[in-house]
Amino acid sequence: MSPPQPVAMAFERKTRVIPLADITPLRLVSDDLKKTQKFGQIRSSIQQSGLVEPPVVAPERGSAGKYLLLDGHLRLAVLAEMGTTEVNCLIATDDEAYTYNKRISRLAIVQEHQMILNAIERGVSEEVIAKVLNVNVQHIRLKRRLLSGICPEAIEMLKDKHVPINTFTELRKMKPLRQIEAAQLMVAMNKYSVSYAKSLLGATPQSQLIDTAKPKKIDGLSDEQIALMEQESANLDREFRLLEETYGDDHLDLVLATGYVKRLIENARLVRFLAQHYPELLMEFQKITDSPQAHS
Repeated sequence: MSPPQPVAMAFERKTRVIPLADITPLRLVSDDLKKTQKFGQIRSSIQQSGLVEPPVVAPERGSAGKYLLLDGHLRLAVLAEMGTTEVNCLIATDDEAYTYNKRISRLAIVQEHQMILNAIERGVSEEVIAKVLNVNVQHIRLKRRLLSGICPEAIEMLKDKHVPINTFTELRKMKPLRQIEAAQLMVAMNKYSVSYAKSLLGATPQSQLIDTAKPKKIDGLSDEQIALMEQESANLDREFRLLEETYGDDHLDLVLATGYVKRLIENARLVRFLAQHYPELLMEFQKITDSPQAHS
């Protein structure tokens, strides 16, 4: 039996200060992306607290002193906007072993809720959190109360999903059993919008609402139309569960296809070539790999 081989380090033990001019991004940060709330939050966080998480780079093969940016494209774009000329980086030892930002899951709203609660428990005020995240303090208060009135089973199903705040407002009007059914339908349909939640609420029988004494009113619909909507919703639920049995094969094909594209752009050399010669094609590939199927 051969002796065990030492595990290779994925990163160098020490960070390194590198000029921004020597770092080549592997993703394009468009002007539209710079207008998003996410970019604004990163800018505000860096301005308030400095750079908490260093970008990840790898030495560019064949170009001494040059590096490929594997993770931290938005952070680097913010630093460039601020006039920063150099940044402290984490050095990856293999540009093929670390796929820029593909191993990092975006934070779901339930996870944000928990992080806010943890920060408040540690003595951080709502005002400071709002300033760091570049949002109104009322937004932080809404997220702090996010799960009030939501049953644990529904929370568990939605904890890693990107659900709008107001969707939880609609769920809160339902009794726990109906919340669970609604959450199951949202997950099955991969649809978490407020309008979909309102439609589920509209199709909920009066007996399954929190306020059973208050007549359910939906703008533009009569009581007879609401009753018909409830009946049709029940029929659709049954039909949907039957269709789930044939859904698996098609979904598997889609997952395999997106997985293949994902593997292609995990190759740093291919990404570098596309970024230099076919940036539009690279952006389309990135959209595919950012889809829910790519993370299934």
